[in-house]
Amino acid sequence: MSVSHDDVEPVTERVHDNSWSANLEKPHHGEDHELVVSQAKDAVEHTAPGNHVNLVTHGDHGHPETYLYEALAEAYGDAVVYEYVEQCGCGGHVTRAHVEEAV
Repeated sequence: MSVSHDDVEPVTERVHDNSWSANLEKPHHGEDHELVVSQAKDAVEHTAPGNHVNLVTHGDHGHPETYLYEALAEAYGDAVVYEYVEQCGCGGHVTRAHVEEAV
């Protein structure tokens, strides 16, 4: 059963003027890859230019290049540069999104 996106706590509610990590590997993220993409975009939008956010995604969706990279590129173009960092021991993946200019 899918959880309504409106029922899920936001990944953040403030703009981060530093580098930070967004935890997108909770059980409800594993059930809904669209939620992961949506909250990854929210995390990017809550990161001040010149900083990065580590998007820690649920392992159930596989490598983020298969679903997240294209979504970020379509949404932000050259304003955000992303790089794959590593796979966590728990199976999740870390993608670092560098916010180059306001999105």
